[in-house]
Amino acid sequence: MKLLIFGMGFTGKALARAALRQGVEVAGTVRRREKLGSLTDDPALAGLELLSWPFSSADTALAGVTHLIATAPPAEPSATGGAPGFCDPLLAECSTQLRERAGALWTGYLSTTGVYGDHGGARVDEETPPAPSSPRSARRLESEREWQQSGLDPHIFRLPGIYGPGRSVLDQLRQGTARRIVKPGHVFSRIHVEDIAAAVLAAMALPPPGRLYNIADNEPAPNADVIAFGAGLLEMAPPPEIAFDEASLSEMALSFWQDNRRVSNTRARTELGWQPIYPTYREGLSAILAAGG
Repeated sequence: MKLLIFGMGFTGKALARAALRQGVEVAGTVRRREKLGSLTDDPALAGLELLSWPFSSADTALAGVTHLIATAPPAEPSATGGAPGFCDPLLAECSTQLRERAGALWTGYLSTTGVYGDHGGARVDEETPPAPSSPRSARRLESEREWQQSGLDPHIFRLPGIYGPGRSVLDQLRQGTARRIVKPGHVFSRIHVEDIAAAVLAAMALPPPGRLYNIADNEPAPNADVIAFGAGLLEMAPPPEIAFDEASLSEMALSFWQDNRRVSNTRARTELGWQPIYPTYREGLSAILAAGG
């Protein structure tokens, strides 16, 4: 087995660490040279093969690869620089070479639960029709469809808000940037980055391919509750509550608050035998703090 991770960001690195621990040969792509230090200096990534993106030769980069997971976000079609009409940067550059490996290559794509749009706090699962409410989520849905139409029979993993060591409300509280915004009835689903890695590895080990999975923890919750719990862990006073209508949020922040839904993880737990290591934000944040994060 050789796993190629397209996009060594926060989630890509967690997946690489988990796969390397299992003895899997792993390669990952890097676009910016300044990221190399954070990867080569991480002892948990010892043995990781780093590939520059864009590839100088796709055939060389893909040689020996048996499993591929794409984590990179979509781009505007005009920005991919490859085949016209593609949102996904990897398919834009390498769709021909990937199709030549159809049937012999396990593929996966990390998407977002944002493709479901707003459901007023109601439960959504993989049978819920997508209805993205922002251009960003619409591009994600288009990338999903590109992968599904690629002939590669990929797994699609839809992810909610991702947190983990170095990226959680604990960091925001320490930095003084956490805002305890209150919007009655509004909840967010979330997932610890290590639980994403565990779900992907479980899917790599089990047939059939071509399934859609929501990878979320067991308890959607108001963001204000998460911040208050994190403040308690740090033994500090929580930030004051701010009514949503008085929060003066940026356009980007507002796009996250316009959708309200509870993401079901039943299919992943049933079909993959996956259970989140951190079933709620409480276990996740407590573990981050206990590990010194």
